[in-house]
Amino acid sequence: MREPKPTRRGFLRAVAAAHAAVLAPVNKLAAAVKPVRITGIDVFPIVIPIPKEEEQAGKTNRFIVSRVSTDAGVRGYSFAGPNPALLDSRIRPALVGKDLFAIERHLGAGLLEWDGLEHAVWDAIGRIAGQPVYRLLGGSKDRLRLYLTTVWQGKADQSDVSYQQQAEMAARIRKAGFHGMKIRAWRPNPLDDAAAMREIRAATGPDFHVMFDRTAHAPESVGQKVWDYETGRKTALALQEAGAYWLEEPFARTDYGSHARLRREVEILITGGEGYLGLKPFHEALMANAYDIVQPEGARSGGIFLCRKVAILAESFHVPTVLHGTMSLRLAGWLQASAAIGAPWQEIVFIRPPLLPEDLWSPGLRVLRTKTMYTIENGEIVVPELPGIGLDVDEEAVSRFRV
Repeated sequence: MREPKPTRRGFLRAVAAAHAAVLAPVNKLAAAVKPVRITGIDVFPIVIPIPKEEEQAGKTNRFIVSRVSTDAGVRGYSFAGPNPALLDSRIRPALVGKDLFAIERHLGAGLLEWDGLEHAVWDAIGRIAGQPVYRLLGGSKDRLRLYLTTVWQGKADQSDVSYQQQAEMAARIRKAGFHGMKIRAWRPNPLDDAAAMREIRAATGPDFHVMFDRTAHAPESVGQKVWDYETGRKTALALQEAGAYWLEEPFARTDYGSHARLRREVEILITGGEGYLGLKPFHEALMANAYDIVQPEGARSGGIFLCRKVAILAESFHVPTVLHGTMSLRLAGWLQASAAIGAPWQEIVFIRPPLLPEDLWSPGLRVLRTKTMYTIENGEIVVPELPGIGLDVDEEAVSRFRV
């Protein structure tokens, strides 16, 4: 049987089919990079029921959930706020209907001020990309050395906590494999904390890092007084002599000059920055040479992307960045930022003696499908490799515990 004679029209159809086959992957990619729109945002509290004695012991069971829905059918989650009262008046009008990936634009529209909602936006982006956020931001550090901020229940200034109690907890933390502990420098007589440091050092040895946090920004709330310069200098020198690793925010946060002067006059590291929002105060602090380490807050300073920016800015001044910390499900966004930065430390707060992190965050496992939150090995936390901020959220459980 004779083959049909090729026609010009048939030839063109064959060429078109061949082109279509070649271009199919490109067309698929082009479709994938079309703007993904935010179709809905919800912010609400959840309370995970636990026995009253566990709640009193300090286990973390209350969170503010941020949920971002998209027209790609993907949702992003965070457990770090913001205030649900802002949802209808400010948040939804600014973000719903907008391009999910336009982070810079969203920050300018208010996302900078809305705590963990920025984490939920990044969570959705990471889930769509199939990558953890820290990798999308150029990071490669998949383990972070931990220090635990330990606060005893009772008086906020810890004046009812004995030096021996602090030393015993430090020894417990070290025995568990962690590399450091931070405690409050809030006692009415600042030099008492240097005495506590000497007892801690005797219990832990010289290679365990102990940090002190003055938190001088809110003296009225706990009866503190902002230190004058001489008090800060005497305390820093006493802590230095006792073997402390750093002193955090000894003066008012905007008093860059006093921090810079103290930094020149002592060897102990001077750190700060958790209360700054946006880049400007970090730039001012760095220009003044105020800190040996800058400490953006993982949510309240502006979010994951802002922390990455701070670290790049600080690197140009040869200053490392260590995020101020948090606990439990909230920590997920902090870990992504710290891993993107390549931070030398990750803080976990608040540890309530005698509990350790895994004890404190156990209630949060009930809103995860895998029942695994974080893995700690040899005092380091392994950064989750799941897409987004690393939490395998059980949406049904979140709805069940919604208040």
